Amino acid sequence: MEQNKIPQATAKRLPLYYRFINNLNHQGKKRVSSKELSDAVKVDSATIRRDFSYFGALGKKGYGYNVEYLLEFFRKTLDQDEVTEVALIGVGNLGTAFLHYNFMKNNNIKIKMAFDSAPEKVGKTISDVPVYHIDELEHELGDIHVAILTIPASEAQGMTERLVEHGIEGILNFTPARITVPKHIRVHHIDLAVELQALVYFLKHYPLVTEEDEEAK
Repeated sequence: MEQNKIPQATAKRLPLYYRFINNLNHQGKKRVSSKELSDAVKVDSATIRRDFSYFGALGKKGYGYNVEYLLEFFRKTLDQDEVTEVALIGVGNLGTAFLHYNFMKNNNIKIKMAFDSAPEKVGKTISDVPVYHIDELEHELGDIHVAILTIPASEAQGMTERLVEHGIEGILNFTPARITVPKHIRVHHIDLAVELQALVYFLKHYPLVTEEDEEAK
């Protein structure tokens, strides 16, 4: 099946599978069952089997999945051999945390450069990532096509338009603003406040069902 025909929900779970399988490989495990995967990544076994089925026969009934084979498969599927460089826009508390973490520790994404307007940040290097003045954006971006927004919501739309004009194709938006982009640009919104409010709401109104509860029915 062509990857653009794989359900988006499945595509979003692929990096989760890859991370766990990579950890298993480091531990020296040779095979893993769908139940083990399910327990680790908190996705039910049926969903995992369905996700994997989009890619053909990845495992054998009664045997499970070969860890090395899965690792190689997902490495190619997720282009793990190709590093994607990212620009960070906004070096506040959250942006600085991203720079200290960076992404090369876990996968094939690397923050290459950062931009801010604060004089005390511009010209510095944080975790090997240079911080440029925001006025240098168009000059320094080069062929980077992915950006992370960690700036005030009031600046998000204007900055997005600058990024799109320069050739940015994907934006991970950590601002509360719902930015407007052309149809060919992909934006993923991550509003931490909204996610936390949703978590608290679900805790209050949708108690989790444990295995003991299921057995007692």
